[in-house]
Amino acid sequence: METTFAKDMLTMMQIKANLEACILGKAAEIELLLTAVLAGGHVLLEDVPGTGKTVLIKALAKSVQGNFRRIQCNPDLLPTDITGVSIYHPKLETFIFRPGPVFAHILLVDEINRASTKTQSALFEAMEEHHVTVDGDSHELPEPFLLLATQNPVDFDGTYVLPEAQLDRFMLKLSLGYPDREAEKMLLSTHTGKHPVSWLEAVLDVEGLKQIQQRVSQVYVDDAIADYVVSVSRETREHPAVFLGASPRATIALLQAAKALAYLRSRTYVTPDDVKYLAPFVFGHRLILQPEARMDGGALDALFQSIFQQVPVPVRVDH
Repeated sequence: METTFAKDMLTMMQIKANLEACILGKAAEIELLLTAVLAGGHVLLEDVPGTGKTVLIKALAKSVQGNFRRIQCNPDLLPTDITGVSIYHPKLETFIFRPGPVFAHILLVDEINRASTKTQSALFEAMEEHHVTVDGDSHELPEPFLLLATQNPVDFDGTYVLPEAQLDRFMLKLSLGYPDREAEKMLLSTHTGKHPVSWLEAVLDVEGLKQIQQRVSQVYVDDAIADYVVSVSRETREHPAVFLGASPRATIALLQAAKALAYLRSRTYVTPDDVKYLAPFVFGHRLILQPEARMDGGALDALFQSIFQQVPVPVRVDH
């Protein structure tokens, strides 16, 4: 067991090194992305253009050897452009299903908010149940299936707001932000020639990823930690500043992410700090604040500070 654990840690360090070679100065964000990958969750990357969202996902896809597909969203994209379509074969006198790009291990949905709401709804079933239904027939997606979407929060021309039901299917929402001065200076020497993504090599195959995900699911969670996760989730529903709190799906996602983060940090047990660190990234995009709370620019930060003050932290946790 210790040998397997050590190999997993080495593998994740190599993947981190690949991603950090392409996206400089964003170690925390890369750790969060890998947390979602190990937990089997989907990720929404929201940031202004040019901060490296698409590059980060491409680097992950090259590091994890599997089927990678990309969908560039636009208003005239149709649901069948994602799921696939049944085409009549004259010789066989039957319909043959041609799978769409959703049949991938890692799916990049670029500028997801530029697709119409009808097209976005084609992803609902895939994100939650890992299969799609076309012409009444269900088609299973490959495992693992990870959907990584990007969107621009500034340019609203020709965009559609993601419905709450879809946001709730993303385990984490991340923002890369601008690099610091030193990282941006390093970009001038590392990214002006051949891009680092082009020379990345695969570190892990999909079967290996599935095995690590299985081991992550077995990370120990003390009953006090489970109570803490539920209490934090329920507090979001009862807080006066919140109109719509975290769903039970969000509660499950927080615990799954906490297990993955613990494993990434070389632990086989979850701590309260794992839960506190991840809660804003897991719950933030799911919550709808009251109108008066939304007017405050730092409302979410203040909200989580208030929630953590209200919910007692477990003082004794068995490992």
